[in-house]
Amino acid sequence: MLTFISYWRAAAIVLNDLGSSAFYAAGIAEQAIGKSAPWFIVGVMLFSFTVRAVYVESCSMFVRGGVYRVVKEALGGTLAKISVSALMFDYILTGPISGVSAGQYIAGLINDTFITADSHGWIPRSMHLMFHGTPRVDVNWTSVVFAVAVTMYFWWQNTKGIQESSEKALRVMQITTVMVVILLAWSAVTLLKQGYQPVPLPTPDNLKFSPEALGFLKHTDLAHDLARKFGLFGILIAFGHSVLAMSGEESLAQVNRELAHPKLKNLKRAAII
Repeated sequence: MLTFISYWRAAAIVLNDLGSSAFYAAGIAEQAIGKSAPWFIVGVMLFSFTVRAVYVESCSMFVRGGVYRVVKEALGGTLAKISVSALMFDYILTGPISGVSAGQYIAGLINDTFITADSHGWIPRSMHLMFHGTPRVDVNWTSVVFAVAVTMYFWWQNTKGIQESSEKALRVMQITTVMVVILLAWSAVTLLKQGYQPVPLPTPDNLKFSPEALGFLKHTDLAHDLARKFGLFGILIAFGHSVLAMSGEESLAQVNRELAHPKLKNLKRAAII
């Protein structure tokens, strides 16, 4: 028996995919291109609205408009296979990154909590002897264990079907929304108390590429002052390192098949949310 989901559940699935990148995409971009990264993240997100419109239009043209079907009908079977392969690679790549990033956040929170508790004398002496000092967890191993556990859990949930997994995705999104509200409120308080530093404008002079961001160019003479010599090329590199913020838009094509009637109207609602 076929089951269909509401646009709220569809939006939750897409937001879980899209929102997971939000917690590390900016950090990766800043490490690669410097302090001007937020401008490029904003540019990528504005560009994502046009990509989203294309997804909605293409999905509405086919009854079962998954990625493979849409690309096959539009561009042929070969490009459809390449597209699906790229999509699978994207999931395989961003899934572990999201899980490990979340694990690092949790490990950091645990270690900071231990440090704060130790400064107030709340840590028993026996734990000090056990850890040879302030208790702490290994960030790397904690991240790996957390990522594996989360991946296995959601794989198990997905085997139950879209109705069950979408409900869990909606619950996760509700909890995440509360966390984001707390984070924004905390950020506002921090800005009021400590002030802020303006983000440098995205000009070639403000782009500072890391060796990893330059790739093979780091071994050439272009590695020095690349952005100033080739302004547009440098800006394109910066956008390339920021495009990870758009990861998750492709989930619209996946949930389109499971949307309840009226499908197109609900797809548009999910895209807006």
